[in-house]
Amino acid sequence: MLVLGLIREGKIPADNRVALTPAQCKFLTSHFPDIQIKVQASPNRCFSNKEYQQAGMEITEDMSGCDVLLGIKEVPVSQLIPNKTYLFFSHTKKKQAYNQGLMHAMMDKGITLIDYECLEHKDGQRIIGFGFFAGIVGAHNGIMTYGNRTGAYQIGRVGDVKDYRELIHTYFGLKLPPIKIAVTGSGRVAHGIVEIMNLMDVQEVETEEYLEREFDYPVYTHLKGNDLYRHKTKGTYSRTEFHENPDQFECLFAPFLSQTDVLMNGIYWEPRIPRLFEMEDLKRPDFRIQAIADITDDKNGSIPCNLGDATIADPIYGIDKITGAKTAPYKKESIDLMAVGNLPNELPRDASRFFGEQLIKHVLNDIRNGGSPTISHATILEKGQLTDNFNYLSDYAAH
Repeated sequence: MLVLGLIREGKIPADNRVALTPAQCKFLTSHFPDIQIKVQASPNRCFSNKEYQQAGMEITEDMSGCDVLLGIKEVPVSQLIPNKTYLFFSHTKKKQAYNQGLMHAMMDKGITLIDYECLEHKDGQRIIGFGFFAGIVGAHNGIMTYGNRTGAYQIGRVGDVKDYRELIHTYFGLKLPPIKIAVTGSGRVAHGIVEIMNLMDVQEVETEEYLEREFDYPVYTHLKGNDLYRHKTKGTYSRTEFHENPDQFECLFAPFLSQTDVLMNGIYWEPRIPRLFEMEDLKRPDFRIQAIADITDDKNGSIPCNLGDATIADPIYGIDKITGAKTAPYKKESIDLMAVGNLPNELPRDASRFFGEQLIKHVLNDIRNGGSPTISHATILEKGQLTDNFNYLSDYAAH
């Protein structure tokens, strides 16, 4: 018998997403008699304790009888149960300093950590994540920001609607001005952004055309790795080479700074990857961008004027173009930035349903059957020890 535990989210602010919805729990327990699911009571989940009870799940405080514990965000050190297998987003694989204490605690407690972020297909594409709904909410917020800034139109908050279907209905009759939008990235986040562009009737145009002329209707251009980066000496782009040695590449985004009103950023970033632009560029007289939705949200990352997380309640802040300091949003001398680390929380039920589907389809069966190369590849800690795949974290993990 495999006993799965859905743990309560302990990180503050509390996350309202879940790894499995009540309907998905019911599906698993009815189709696989060797799976049992226990649910830790929570006041914050987008699905209530009662909804899980109605699906036949046991609500309990005690998770010690579970084999595998499923969460979403980092588990607070005080809530870690020794010698258990956990699945959650640990945010440790880039040696994030703010989670070093968590890494040490998991090692001390002999925990096995399988990180959702590291579950990948053979070609390196991520199997599981909330990226699509981050793209949906982020793109909506980016368009909302520009509307608030210019007064040209108004759209409401995503969190005010019940679900994604209702959100789509709010776009009926929305007429955007002839703005130019640059969309970056090729993963799930970018797919979510493009979905919103299409729903809002923003037309896709070729990159050359986007750079050369103005339009009398709203347009976007979609920039992927090949459009954004070029090898400094070879003058070419190869995805494999780029991921292995990103510091040997230069960024090609500069011409878009004078041709873009709204930037929707969905690219993966790590410190060796060149930024889309630098802080100095904000001072350029031809810097046209007024609103940026930094959906991948790396502080001082691909968007250098990302000065850190905003919140769902207050998602937008300004950056003074001359000083680079944070300001109130919508000021004449600033640009506006939307940067929120938990965007899918605005559509939590849809996002959780999508996430749980991927988990059932690609991951849980492997766990049920005692593991797989995919699971091993995503296991950062095995009984408190770093696995071979993650030996590069040894300096970060040492204490």
